[in-house]
Formats: sequence, C-alpha cells, structure tokens
Amino acid sequence: MLTRYLNMQKKLVVTFLTGASILMLAFSNYNSLAGEEWTADTYVYEALAELGDTKPVFYLEKIDPAMVQKGYDLVHHGRTEDQKGKSKYISLYYVCTNCHNTVIEDPVLTDYDPQARLEFAIQNNLHFFQGTTFYGSVNRESWYNDDYYKKYGDMVRPAQKDIREAIQLCAKECSKGRYLEEWEETAILSYYYSISYKMRDLGFSITDINEINSRKSSTSSHAGIISLIKSKYALKSPAHWLEPPYELAANMPPGNPENGKFIYELSCQACHKAYGVSDVVFEDSQLQFNKFKKNFDKDYWWLYSIVRHGTYGYPGHEPYMPLYTAERMNDQQVEDLKAYFIQQAN
Repeated sequence: MLTRYLNMQKKLVVTFLTGASILMLAFSNYNSLAGEEWTADTYVYEALAELGDTKPVFYLEKIDPAMVQKGYDLVHHGRTEDQKGKSKYISLYYVCTNCHNTVIEDPVLTDYDPQARLEFAIQNNLHFFQGTTFYGSVNRESWYNDDYYKKYGDMVRPAQKDIREAIQLCAKECSKGRYLEEWEETAILSYYYSISYKMRDLGFSITDINEINSRKSSTSSHAGIISLIKSKYALKSPAHWLEPPYELAANMPPGNPENGKFIYELSCQACHKAYGVSDVVFEDSQLQFNKFKKNFDKDYWWLYSIVRHGTYGYPGHEPYMPLYTAERMNDQQVEDLKAYFIQQAN
C-alpha cells in the first residue's frame, strides 16, 4: 500500500497558475482507485464511478495533467499552446471567465438563491455573474436548461445532454467565437474535471466519510450511497427568464442601496471597466450616476429591460450583454441596484 501511495505521489503534478494566483492539483494517469478508502479530497465523480453509477457520455477515463493546463489556459485566457505555438483565440470578444466563476459560488449547493450567492460573493470577493460557475459543472447532469431554448432553439438540445456539446455551443454562439477542435474540447473538459466536486465540498465530515467507507464494500449499499451523494448538490442549473414586473409599477418594494452597491461593483463593473470586456465604462463618478438617474426619468423600466433581456450585438459591434435569469438576479436586487444609482446621483 505504501509503495502504491508513493507511486501515486510521483504522478501528481502541482502547477502554479500565477495568472490566477491559485495552486491547482492535477491528476494522475487514471481516475478511479477501486477499493481504496475515500477521503475529504476524493473526487465525487470517482466515488460515483466506483459505486457503479452510470458514467456520462463525456466521461474521461484518463486525465492528462498537461491537458488540464491547456484547458485552464483556454478558459481563462482564450487560447493556449498547440503544435505551432500559440493557438487561435476562441473568441475575439470574450473569454469564459467574463461570465463564469471557476470556484464554488453558492453557500448551499442544492439551492440557487441569488441573495445568498451575492452575500457569498461579497464575503469571498467573487464576481456576481450571469453564468453558472464551472466548478462542479461535470457533476451536473444537464446544461442550458429551461428557458435557454428561447434564444438558441434546437441548438440547446444536444447541449442539455452532453457537456461537450455545451462547451461547443458556448464557444460558437455565446462567445461569438469559433467551434473548438477536438483536443481543445478535451482540454477544457479535463480542466473542468480538475475543478469538480470533492467529498469535502458536499459537506461530508471525516466521520461521514468513514461511515461511507465502512458501507461501500457491500454492493447492496451502493444505490443508497449514490443517492446520498447526489442529494448534496444540484444536478442542473435552473434558468428561467423573467419579464420586468410591470404589474407592480406602483407597488415596488423599496430598494436597498447598500446591497445595490455590491451588485454594481461585483456585476456591472466586472465587465464595464477600463480594458474590460465592454467598451462602455461605468465609473464611480457623480456624472455617471446622474446619467443613470436621467435614464429612469425617460424610462422607468430601462434597468429591468437590460437585466432581463440583455443586449444584442450588431454588425460592427458583436459583443453583447447576456441577460440575468431569475436564479442569477432577482427583482429585489434590481430594485437595490436602482436605489444605489439614485442615492449616488443625489
């Protein structure tokens, strides 16, 4: 057992990703180590595979640490190294992390509560993005769910069942870019596996894990353990599109400008900043907030329209703003953002 452990350690690759200021632990040359004791750092997908859960169509039997690094580059920087040197950019306008975090962003993994997520973002200095985090994305069982068909139609059908298809849809349509080559797709998927859930992420204590270890040797207990594990996180990211609450025009609850300030900084200014993804810069100036306030004088619903509908690119200006679903920003938070704008303009 000691020799096997030492051999495993030799295969682990620790890569310092200075651009992201994180330390990423890459993979050994194979995934599942059937029969070994699970720990807090055991990957959930490995645990499920060992228990005999059906492997998804995109499952990677072997993960190359070099591909994990290339996937990181593609997600965070939009390109990586290929046989000819620097690869082509996926998109001329976006990188994946313009809309998605790569760490846990929900304090409760089974609950998509926008306010809880905002408070978690404040505490952990995260962006409050339109897109769901990539962390744990391979642990889900569907993507581009619910109302995304309204924008992408039948293109979302394959993407709902296979994360590889979801990666390609995002690269081509969402980022206004190109389809990925197969090796690029695999590299991104390899990176996603490196940031998939571990047992500790699901709230299992050492005592819990030891209890599971004592049970998992019995095949009859596997179905129950699988159900237990999957009960700890959401198997899909819900996505429901809302219209502005026109019927509440005269009875909107008052906004909280303090909450709105955080939304402005962690959401709006994540893109609308100098050298950001948008060519429109939102400053912390009296002039900027006065402009926002004047917009309300012209159109009471302009902020809701932007949040709920996003914007569209056009010839000569392809970048656009994705909308916020009900699960990513609620109506009260829009009111909070409005209250902050008006407060700062006074």
